[in-house]
Amino acid sequence: MSHAHDSALYAQWVELLGWLEAEAGARGLGFEKVADFPDYIYRMERPYDLPTTVMSVSLSDQGQPLLVAAVSPRHVDLKGVSLRLMGGSKHWHLHAGERTLLEGKRPFTRARLAALLDGAVRGVRQSA
Repeated sequence: MSHAHDSALYAQWVELLGWLEAEAGARGLGFEKVADFPDYIYRMERPYDLPTTVMSVSLSDQGQPLLVAAVSPRHVDLKGVSLRLMGGSKHWHLHAGERTLLEGKRPFTRARLAALLDGAVRGVRQSA
């Protein structure tokens, strides 16, 4: 994977982080960083050049984990973003496109994220 492709992935990850935080806030969900990139944690005196330190985040509903989103660290060959619903088998693998993350060949939009979160929240709150 080229450096330009990596740059696109991490820039698109930052955009997704913004969407996740905004959509969580709109639904009354918690938004929390889970982990930083290992090369940020162990950077010592080296410069850090990724657009964020955040490698994974979680969304929660009333303290219960709902969704975890994570991006591959820099050393991985086949990089991507994963979204996983907790307590189930639903998950999505996204990869960098020219302008936005892709779900297969389809652009992964904020509207798609909102629909996924609405379904997850509805399922959790109905079962409570």
